[in-house]
Amino acid sequence: MSSPSWIRKMLEIRGIGFEELHHDETHTAQELAQQEDFSGHRVAKVVVIIADGHPVEVVLPTNRKVDVERVRSALNVGQARLATKKEIEEFFGDGKVGAIPALHQWDDVTILMDRSLNLEGDILFQAGTHSEAIRLNFRNWYEMINPQIASFSEPDDMATL
Repeated sequence: MSSPSWIRKMLEIRGIGFEELHHDETHTAQELAQQEDFSGHRVAKVVVIIADGHPVEVVLPTNRKVDVERVRSALNVGQARLATKKEIEEFFGDGKVGAIPALHQWDDVTILMDRSLNLEGDILFQAGTHSEAIRLNFRNWYEMINPQIASFSEPDDMATL
């Protein structure tokens, strides 16, 4: 099985070098980091937040956790909460829950990146399935996505990497 064609096409059209990685099924970004022997600081996970009724992809390293109140403040919205599994399936039906790629999938979905993900070198993220991932240069990803940036996470004491 390979990464969804829209991901490959998006990266190829922009001339961005990337590597498709295939691994045993993982259900968390932490498991992905362990399987691929990649620092949790360099594995980008997507958490879906519902902000004033609209989905927002928040992207942060797997070794950190989201502070929803800080996301609400960064987005300058009245209400923010974690999306339910049903909402994630509704908004991101093309990918598996827990494997949403850190990419623009819909024009009306904001992407907010935690400042702690800003680094040199490669990052890794799920490619819409639980057994594929994409590895690419952070700067290439950042320039393609052009996410909003804020500090909205804190260290995850449960992370092992």
